[in-house]
Amino acid sequence: MKEILEKLKILADAAKYDVSCASNGVGRKNKGKIGNSSASGICHTWTSDGRCVSLLKILMTNDCVYDCKYCINRITNNVQRASFTPEEIAALTIEFYRRNYIEGLFLSSAVEKNPDYTMERICKALELIRNKYGFSGYIHVKAIPGADNLLIKRAGFLADRMSVNIELPTRESLKILAPQKKVEKLLLPMKQIDNCIVENKEVRSKFKSSPKFVPGGQATQMIIGATPDSDYTILQASQSLYNRYNMKRVYFSAYVPVASSPNLPSINTMPPLKREHRLYQADWLLRFYKFKADELLTIEQPNFDLDFDPKISWAFRNIDKFPIEINKASYEELLRIPGVGIKSAYRIINQRKVANISYDSLKKMGTVLKRAKYFTTFNGKYYGGIQIDPDKIKGILRQKEIQKQLSIFELA
Repeated sequence: MKEILEKLKILADAAKYDVSCASNGVGRKNKGKIGNSSASGICHTWTSDGRCVSLLKILMTNDCVYDCKYCINRITNNVQRASFTPEEIAALTIEFYRRNYIEGLFLSSAVEKNPDYTMERICKALELIRNKYGFSGYIHVKAIPGADNLLIKRAGFLADRMSVNIELPTRESLKILAPQKKVEKLLLPMKQIDNCIVENKEVRSKFKSSPKFVPGGQATQMIIGATPDSDYTILQASQSLYNRYNMKRVYFSAYVPVASSPNLPSINTMPPLKREHRLYQADWLLRFYKFKADELLTIEQPNFDLDFDPKISWAFRNIDKFPIEINKASYEELLRIPGVGIKSAYRIINQRKVANISYDSLKKMGTVLKRAKYFTTFNGKYYGGIQIDPDKIKGILRQKEIQKQLSIFELA
């Protein structure tokens, strides 16, 4: 038991740099077994640095054959190594679940010996959890690039979500920091998973009792700040992954300096957390607000303004499109207004069927009026109080942010 706990300490710590572990319900039926993967059955708790810990999040092994410069588990790094057997992974998952510590499992792994060997062990662990212990809860597993397609498929029928971490957005970055990895090998399992999802949907449309293949979709992760790649490059890569592989989610991880290398930022460099936050905001705009990467950034302006979110930055660059008349704008136009979200845009559309919307009534619809008022009119009337000029609006918003911060300190 002591040996297992030592392994757990090592391999849980090694897994903390992977942020693509958010869980979601997938509606896997219980059928009298243990565990529940419905949306309400996955409970989230968060660490002080904002990472999800509702899942048992571990590596099967940190004993890796690769020498990726940014990775703490690289073969040339002098760290304590450990490996779980499939039986140990299965037993830990069930024991943690029975103690009400977790609601599911996030299982990743370094590449031990070779991709097929590692993927085979992952599949065996999942089969024990599902078949021997009858666990129906949520499981997110990492597909190992280079592993045989049959192993990827085998894992996909046992997991609720799969992911393949692309880590770096360009071929050039991989050559510098992870020369053993090739773009083609990273993208191949993504394509295989996507093809299997499409095939499975077709089969299930005819045979409802057929097992589901990765019902929660697939995800990936990119490291931010380990290379000189711009936000524009990263966002373009993300958009391409969404379009080509029906990616469920692209996660961004601010690079935490864990090694010294001429090709890496200084070990004393702070993780670019605010940049990571801006990329998540931009990703949200791509997925739900119908923006394109080329609209949010350009080659000439390749990085986000850290002072303002991507949506309002876009509005400043396209100030000629404003103000927008709230009572006439289409749903797509409403989504472009800073301070107007998806739900509030629907509420505006529905309310207009009954009566015109006034300035005072807009706040009740969930709109952030302190932003929206500078970009809208209400029956032709403008309530911004200043000229529609990006520099003037920026100045006022900055001043309000400073006042807000001061008021927090005063309360403290």
